Amino acid sequence: MQAAELQDDADWAENELGLVQLGDKRLTARLVSLARVLARAPDASLPAAMPAWSDLKAAYRFFDNAKAVPEHILAGHIDATWSRARQVPIVLAIQDTTCFDWTHHPATQGLGPMSPQWARGLFCHSTLAVTPERLPLGLLAQRNWVRDDRTFAALAPHRKRPVTDKESSKWLDSVKALAAAREAAPHTMFVSVGDREDDVIDLFAMERPAGVELLIRATRNRVVEGEHGHLWNTVLAPPILGRIEVAVPRRPGCAARRCTLALRSTPIVMRPPKQRRKELGDIGMWAVLATEETPPSGAQAIEWMLLTTVAAPTMELAAQRVSWYTCRWSIEVWHRVLKTGCRIEARQLETVERLEVAMTLYGIIAWRILYATMRTRLDAELPCTVLLTNEEWQALYCRVKQVA
Repeated sequence: MQAAELQDDADWAENELGLVQLGDKRLTARLVSLARVLARAPDASLPAAMPAWSDLKAAYRFFDNAKAVPEHILAGHIDATWSRARQVPIVLAIQDTTCFDWTHHPATQGLGPMSPQWARGLFCHSTLAVTPERLPLGLLAQRNWVRDDRTFAALAPHRKRPVTDKESSKWLDSVKALAAAREAAPHTMFVSVGDREDDVIDLFAMERPAGVELLIRATRNRVVEGEHGHLWNTVLAPPILGRIEVAVPRRPGCAARRCTLALRSTPIVMRPPKQRRKELGDIGMWAVLATEETPPSGAQAIEWMLLTTVAAPTMELAAQRVSWYTCRWSIEVWHRVLKTGCRIEARQLETVERLEVAMTLYGIIAWRILYATMRTRLDAELPCTVLLTNEEWQALYCRVKQVA
């Protein structure tokens, strides 16, 4: 579906947040107004964004209001995301974790240890809805948490704890959120896309409603049914289906480049660890292996082992699954917009609770920035009034043209 077919949202703040239930209509109106104001200068400090003392005071009061619950604020945006999801046949629900570092604001109360342990901040696991054309539709789920100083690095060994007692439960919670999204958009297929950290056996084994699928990059050479015994040997046995070219973005220490990948694909049956085999049972999936045969000199070869519940018996379908996986980088761009474009780690608020409220609001603003950017890339002929109010585009015109 083309970007222009998705609904216009010139008054985006009202569309995303106007129906948020905070127990007070005036508080919801303040939220909408605050979103509009902050989105005009997302990188500015609060005093710079709101030079009038009355507006700044109202903003601080909002962040400190017990009724301004992040989950309730996000719920309004999620409803709007569901609405956009209804208009497309496939949504890639990309999930990933990032940490927000406020070590440089030691006065903030309630922050927890990170790595290294002296660093202070919180963790955020988000699920971003993206079309296969990489148009971000909005957030579908988000979970924030602070690690406890008393238990940090002192818990029982990871393998001896149930998944519900681990941070790994975030992956399962994200997929559970897709069940609600599927119910709200029953004609849309939602595919949970995750990187190597998502390679959790409980995730593959969990119950999912029809229309909620998985696409996870594997990191473990798991035991699988058949003569080859393990995942990699099993997928390397079939012949190469064909080759595709993909763009790999810049990574730390590696420049952006294009690479040619050879594709293999085969159905597999995963065998859980012996001690959990009776509990989980065998798990049927498809495995798609994308391998770079001739990397540039000095570059590490690309190799992606993708496990998916969406069949990939042909070259065309295997290539599509790889293309879906490359959309995963969209959430990294959203993280970058939130941290750099919105300067969320520069926000100085007294408690972690206030920071979470601000982080939720700026997260929606960061989505708005990314959405506007990608939408215009997909359809350069869109009029600016699709995304901007009359006041916004006129002010931008005057600034660009240096008109008083």
